[in-house]
Amino acid sequence: MLVTVGLGPKDKTADYKSQALELQELALSTGVKVAGEFLCYRDRLTADLYIGEGKVEEIKQLCQQEGIDTVIFNNDLSGTQQRNLEDVLEKKTIDRTQLILDIFARHAKTMEGKMQVELAQLEYLLPRLTGKGIILSRLGGGIGTRGPGEQKLEVDRRKIRDHISRLKKDLDSLVQRRETIRKKRKESSVPTLTLIGYTSAGKSTLLNSLTGSKQRVSKYLFTTLDPLSRSINLSNNQKIVLSDTVGFIDNLPTHLIEAFKATLEEVTEADLLIHVLDISDQRFYEHNDAVWDVLERLDTTEKPMVTVLNKIDKLSDRDWLGKYQQDFPDSIAISALTGENLGGLLNLIEQKLEKMITLISLTLPIGRMDLVNLIYREGQVKSIGYTADSINIEAMLPSVVSYKLKDYVNN
Repeated sequence: MLVTVGLGPKDKTADYKSQALELQELALSTGVKVAGEFLCYRDRLTADLYIGEGKVEEIKQLCQQEGIDTVIFNNDLSGTQQRNLEDVLEKKTIDRTQLILDIFARHAKTMEGKMQVELAQLEYLLPRLTGKGIILSRLGGGIGTRGPGEQKLEVDRRKIRDHISRLKKDLDSLVQRRETIRKKRKESSVPTLTLIGYTSAGKSTLLNSLTGSKQRVSKYLFTTLDPLSRSINLSNNQKIVLSDTVGFIDNLPTHLIEAFKATLEEVTEADLLIHVLDISDQRFYEHNDAVWDVLERLDTTEKPMVTVLNKIDKLSDRDWLGKYQQDFPDSIAISALTGENLGGLLNLIEQKLEKMITLISLTLPIGRMDLVNLIYREGQVKSIGYTADSINIEAMLPSVVSYKLKDYVNN
């Protein structure tokens, strides 16, 4: 049974139905069979059951009639609310974060991805570990059973906290390793472009189409969890690295962003963001807002961006495309699946990278002709002069090259 609770006036029914549709997509992504849906509205929530007793009783009767054994809420429940609902409904009750974590756990393939999922699961579980208990194994941790004693609970809490600390330490080591890789890319003047977008917008399909990769794609949500990077050459022979990331979703819980910070660093470190938007989905404006919400929380809204209006092959009427492109600056309409207008996207990327060029003044040691050659190769020299022990150069350079030469910039 899927339960969507709309908060506020009932005249926002369309918004709630959109949330209900997304909940169904999330549930189907876990492989469950959806046997019923329940939509209700609340002006305010209750501390004990989240919704009113009457609505809970209605849900209980529907579950009994349809033989439903699990109730999934499209809202985050407190530990108390979840336990009380399970007691009344006599059914396993799952909230939105648990549902997303279950999908993440199914799709994590790399060691790093699995560690991030485990960290998020344990941080979700810890505040819910109480005397009454919930089924802890539901989160995949297998740490205890229903109703453990208080002494055992304290042991479990210590074990969880210790394990969380170890996971964070291990993930920090992986972050440092990736930082070393990114530093080498910057030193070799290779721009990094990161694909972002709402889950199922077509990021992996676009990565495959542009790079010839065989990243798994699916109609279900959050198929891509682990970051993947591939390099390609643009028509001007400039090499770029293109990275895929986990998809965003509306109201992505803050602690999930924290747990997946290692993956999302691909976003914060990118030279250019490629925002993939499914233009065939009637909710694309809402999806765009959700993506920008995550970018704000990552403090990356000022990064250069290209917006890709994807899946135009699914549009029955393209007359609105012109208006949509006006609504989204630096946008281009494509089909990642059929390859339509991919050339135009690559041209737009080249233009954006060319704009990321600045005029800088440098003083190099006389023996660093290798850097002089780099400047001539990657930029445009405006002036150059030699002294007995230095080389003075003024040049137009891409930001990635300027970063490499930052120690020689004249203040």
